[in-house]
Amino acid sequence: MLGYVDALNAVDEAMGAAIPSLERLAAVLGLVHSRRIGRSGQAGAYSYTVHGAGCRFVSDNGTEVDVDFAADGSEVFDLWRLRRYGLSLPEPLDVTDQDLRTAVRSL
Repeated sequence: MLGYVDALNAVDEAMGAAIPSLERLAAVLGLVHSRRIGRSGQAGAYSYTVHGAGCRFVSDNGTEVDVDFAADGSEVFDLWRLRRYGLSLPEPLDVTDQDLRTAVRSL
């Protein structure tokens, strides 16, 4: 599931390139709330949709990275998000809850 972290980093790079004023990925929420960008859009190879406390990113190949942001701007993810990421890969990866828990602890 380290691929999720790599994918999240790729999303961060794509969003930063598309929105130069974006200092960190969590700032996308503030930009949407201030209506400086739309709730959904395109950033490089990713489409994005802001929801509640987070954002869902989908790459051109269908890989999905969904993340929430804590009050301090750090990324928050859980077993559900990791599972959805794995299932959205070009070669889907369906792992057990125990494997996901182990992966989360290693991150």
